[in-house]
Amino acid sequence: MNYIDTKIKTSALVLSEVDMEEIKQLKNSSKKDMQEGALPDSLSLCKECCIAIVDDEPINIKVAQKYLEMDGYKNFVTTTEPQNALSIFRKSPPDMILLDIMMPEISGIDLLRTMRDDETLSHIPVVILTASGSAELKKEALDLGANDFLAKPIDPNELLPRVRNVLALKKYQDQLSEYANNLENIVLQRTEDLNLSRLELVQCLGRAAEFRDNETGQHVIRVGRYVNLIAQELGFSKAECELHEMAAYLHDLGKIGVSDAILLKPGRLDDKEYEEIRRHAKFGKQILEPASKKEADSLFSHSEIGSKILGGTTSPLLLLAGRIALTHHEKWDGTGYPMGLSGESIPIEGRITAVADVYDALSSKRPYKDAFPLEKCLAILREERGIHFDPQVLDAFLNRIEDVLEIQMEYSDNG
Repeated sequence: MNYIDTKIKTSALVLSEVDMEEIKQLKNSSKKDMQEGALPDSLSLCKECCIAIVDDEPINIKVAQKYLEMDGYKNFVTTTEPQNALSIFRKSPPDMILLDIMMPEISGIDLLRTMRDDETLSHIPVVILTASGSAELKKEALDLGANDFLAKPIDPNELLPRVRNVLALKKYQDQLSEYANNLENIVLQRTEDLNLSRLELVQCLGRAAEFRDNETGQHVIRVGRYVNLIAQELGFSKAECELHEMAAYLHDLGKIGVSDAILLKPGRLDDKEYEEIRRHAKFGKQILEPASKKEADSLFSHSEIGSKILGGTTSPLLLLAGRIALTHHEKWDGTGYPMGLSGESIPIEGRITAVADVYDALSSKRPYKDAFPLEKCLAILREERGIHFDPQVLDAFLNRIEDVLEIQMEYSDNG
């Protein structure tokens, strides 16, 4: 049978010839099922779904739509021009498609193939309308993701339950997708909350040490922000910049192990006192590094946790913070402490924090000095380029001096 003969046969069924009494009985049966709770509530929602019908014969569309309207469906998108179907679907995706196979210009198989390659349309269920009994054609359609078949001429006893089942499954899949999206949003929100809590905890811990010799504890915040700026200028990723900022908040955590008499001394430190305060770099590293098995056992059995509270960590944040705490007093020329490292043997995070920490110390009031003016601070930094500081890191800091001043004002000790 050729294409024209098939169309004549499948179009021969006109609405006036349909057994209207059979349709009414089917409709009443469906209503009774809904009233008795035989169908889930989600199926009643399917009546609001949008059904697309693509057939090059208007009478076929009219018949299928009439059957569906009598069963309570209200929303339809129809076209007799298959070449326009994709643009219609992309503009307003339907919930399901009744798709004729044998059409001129573009066949239903071609449309189905294109849809399954289109991310916006691939999820839409498709029921194939065909007068052909070809097993090969059906296999091809199934391989392309067709959900069901309806033989022409359309029998309402097959059409209505098949459409109902396809839409019910689509509704269920949509609900699962919505649930997954909501769950993902909840996870993202919880992750954001956890990151915020971690940030606040790190800031509080850094401030706890800084309050030993600073009335506001804003020093650690400023140093962290400066570190972030320098890391940006050096080309670090956003995530790396944020990690370095948080780790830098803990750069002076080792001051917990230094006595108040030394930290708060208003005058110059003698050699013994200076040696004592230099130990804070190692103290900080010891607090932040993983504990030995013996120390870990002690943590669980002893109530005096003290400075071991962060022991045993494998956290990238705390491991980075430990390296910063240990090396931020090293100098480019090797005259720093506690290990006398030089050049690039000093971890980059230590070199970055060194610049940020020294600038903040120069520009802030301390028990032993008043804050220096900006010009003097920058002059001292430049003098130490290639001596105390990595030249590349110092240049990165100076390139962002306007941003540095904004941070300095925002987190002023007097603010």
